Amino acid sequence: MKSGNELPVEFLQTLLKMVPTVDEELKLRLFTGDISQLGPAERFLKMLIDIPLAFKRIEALVFMSSLEEEVSIVKESLATLEVASKELRSSRLFLKLLEAVLKTGNRMNDGTFRGGAQAFKLDTLLKLADVKGIDGKTTLLHFVVQEIIRSEGIRAVRVAQNCQSMSSVKSDDLVDCTQETEDHYRSLGLQVVSSLSGELENVRKAAGLDADAVTGTLAKFGHSLVRTKDFLHNEMKSAEEDSGFHSRLKSFVEHSEIDITWLREEEKRIMSLVKSTADYFHGDAAKDEGLRLFVIVRDFLIMLDKSCREVREAQKKRTKMPKNKESPALQSSADSHHPLSPDIRQKLFPAIKDQRMDIFSSDDESMSP
Repeated sequence: MKSGNELPVEFLQTLLKMVPTVDEELKLRLFTGDISQLGPAERFLKMLIDIPLAFKRIEALVFMSSLEEEVSIVKESLATLEVASKELRSSRLFLKLLEAVLKTGNRMNDGTFRGGAQAFKLDTLLKLADVKGIDGKTTLLHFVVQEIIRSEGIRAVRVAQNCQSMSSVKSDDLVDCTQETEDHYRSLGLQVVSSLSGELENVRKAAGLDADAVTGTLAKFGHSLVRTKDFLHNEMKSAEEDSGFHSRLKSFVEHSEIDITWLREEEKRIMSLVKSTADYFHGDAAKDEGLRLFVIVRDFLIMLDKSCREVREAQKKRTKMPKNKESPALQSSADSHHPLSPDIRQKLFPAIKDQRMDIFSSDDESMSP
């Protein structure tokens, strides 16, 4: 401890809990008898208090021992937020899904004052699975998936043909189909849409982060650094300026001050990026809207994965079913390039205009996808 050698941080934290009261410390200092007459705890404490500024040294050692790991955790959290912001803004597929949601809402609201919306708030994404048709199973999210999978399937084929490579699409799936070409496109497109959750992996991670914890940790770093600098330049300087502990502590303070200053600047930069991402999707977003945005997208991705699985199961059933026995919900994507054709809409969602489509509003001050 005198030389400043590192000790396990858990051990040091336990020592800090053993700080004696003023009376206890005075009694131990005044004790001049045989030290073997004291109990193990008292003997240990007496040895500690004989070291100048022992518990302040321990407090400094805790800071020195724990800072590197805690800085690493903060850096990882900030890096996740940065990558998540970039993932979300650059995701072509996510923007195409937003476009499909907007088209779906406008089709459902066609002829009403809510028709022709240019934008919607992303909270709307979490309501799509709540709006169900008269069959009690088909939701607007199913229709959104059907809206996009055909075009994504065609795009996947074209990209594969142009690049002569298959990234997310299996080579066996690109064999030209002589039957059920539309189903083939939709099957490929469903693979693409199902991959969005993996594409936005860091968005899902960011949704689980506690921004207040990151900010609080940085504030704790600052307070600990101030206390340690004060200890170094005042009490330690007068005690033993040339000691090994003093030398190690001085070097640590110099380096940690640089690291903590840099980390604070990084936090400002990345939180500004998160805020601008929220502004991109929500207009002039509130302070904490950026992190909430990640939560919304994560929850939507969970719903999307579930809907994709259900659409995939429906496709499998349809291939085994005579066409004249298919349900309107399943036929909608096969019979038209636009899954939300008027007659399908009326059959499945006859009262939709009066019930749920207020989730799409043309006067939302949100970004148009």
